[in-house]
Amino acid sequence: MEGRPLEDAELVELAKGGDVRAYGELVDRYREISFRTAYLIARNGADAEDATQDAFVKAYYALDRFRSAEPFRPWILRIVSNEARNRRRSAGRRERLALRVVERRGPGDAAPSPDAAAIAQETRRTLVAALEMLPERDREVIACRYLLELSEAETATTLGIRPGTVKSRLSRGLARLRRELPEGFAPSEERHG
Repeated sequence: MEGRPLEDAELVELAKGGDVRAYGELVDRYREISFRTAYLIARNGADAEDATQDAFVKAYYALDRFRSAEPFRPWILRIVSNEARNRRRSAGRRERLALRVVERRGPGDAAPSPDAAAIAQETRRTLVAALEMLPERDREVIACRYLLELSEAETATTLGIRPGTVKSRLSRGLARLRRELPEGFAPSEERHG
């Protein structure tokens, strides 16, 4: 089956054997989501970039401790999360969370109308403002689950908590988020769909 992309587990095994290119492929696969995870926690682009790079270096040297039966993505995101938390703590930063929700468009998608773009931007601003009012642990679990689109199991691994804790924090966090949103608020798709 020449030409098929290698699975994460195959790349990890090659990297454990010293194949730097195999590890480079893993880095390429998970660089973006790792940066987004670090940014959500560190709240600063430069710190997120540093945390991501440091996490990939640490992960490389810890590959021998990686359990091959486990998925790679939650493992690397856990390391990234820890690095980002360490940077945030050591820097003592407490600025407000600046979540950037980037609208993904495929190559054939049409650009939204100016009205739709303005409504979407206002919706994002309202949601970000409400998220910033939540306690950090609620913000992190909601961001991992819905903004990064991680599964509950991946969210648990990334944040270093149990899956049941993810469910309870999501439930409480979403209830708090609803209370922070303006009365009658509905995302633009619901209002104009």
